Amino acid sequence: MRRLLITGGAGFIGVNFVYYWLKEHPDDRVVVLDALTYAGNRESVREAERNPHFQFVHGNILNQPLVEQLLRDEQLDTIVHFAAESHVDRSITGPDAFIETNIVGTHSLLKAARQIWLEERKGAGPFRFHHVSTDEVYGTLGRGDAPFCEDTPYAPNSPYAASKASSDHLVRAYHETYGLPVSISNCSNNYGPFQFPEKLIPLTIINALHNKPLPIYGDGKQIRDWLYVRDHCRGIAMVMDAEQTGECFNIGGINEWENIDIVTLICDLLDERFAKNPALASRFPLATKLHAGKSRDLITFIKDRPGHDRRYAIDPTKAQKVLGYEPDETFASGIRKTLDWYLDNEPWWRPLLDAGYSEWIARQYN
Repeated sequence: MRRLLITGGAGFIGVNFVYYWLKEHPDDRVVVLDALTYAGNRESVREAERNPHFQFVHGNILNQPLVEQLLRDEQLDTIVHFAAESHVDRSITGPDAFIETNIVGTHSLLKAARQIWLEERKGAGPFRFHHVSTDEVYGTLGRGDAPFCEDTPYAPNSPYAASKASSDHLVRAYHETYGLPVSISNCSNNYGPFQFPEKLIPLTIINALHNKPLPIYGDGKQIRDWLYVRDHCRGIAMVMDAEQTGECFNIGGINEWENIDIVTLICDLLDERFAKNPALASRFPLATKLHAGKSRDLITFIKDRPGHDRRYAIDPTKAQKVLGYEPDETFASGIRKTLDWYLDNEPWWRPLLDAGYSEWIARQYN
């Protein structure tokens, strides 16, 4: 039985991991620490809070005494570190928060883990600090380049990617220098339920439902490897269960798509939904384009953003061979599940728009 601290557990990937873990390990203790910044939503964990094995703590990973208190009082033996500033556009306009949270915050967690696990408990584990990172630390790929593997040199091109690369190096350093038992996973682009609507897939869905432009950077030919979030959660669990510490595993979807093709697919699926279910028209009356089956007309090409990486792709061979990891979802099944979740869960995302985030998002794409 494990006792977990999940940082950023009210955010997109974190909350999906919370529900995955509670289902797969119903006897484990799960404590979520989340600062509830713009992308952390307390409503996302309401269902989890009905579970007696779950506790939510509103706090910041920069608060090292708080983290130490939780590790000590709850006798926690595992940290799963999701908490991060993660939106590239925001890192370009305001990089300071990314340095503070992703680098300084990760270091604060590492110091707390070292103090409680290695100093106070004298290494009487087993303990595990699992750090969740991104494929963006590797930089960009050309169309004919081999996908990123664990030995690919780091070459981050945005403040976000640089901050995540820095945190990866800190985690490795604490393993090599102090013997802290760690693992790292670098993932490709995630999609699925609970994703904040500034990211491509939920932004496209929600903008289309409001008959707003669907912004496409540059020519839309940027390529990403897309990973359904539950597959990512399962991959993380496999890494955490591996006997090896100090290891890094790439978790990918083996599923490369150009951005423009993602958006056109979502448009076509929305048109299909509206054609089959007339009740959607009364729920989303602004989606007039969808009623006519012409949601692709909303696609709008805009100026490319600075430092925009052309292609990401993950080679998950190591995870396949060592852990037996394979994604369960195809993109065809995963994107339909994601679309249906957003159509069925307007009460989750509507308050985010009403709070003004839709205006912030619109400004980023002008």
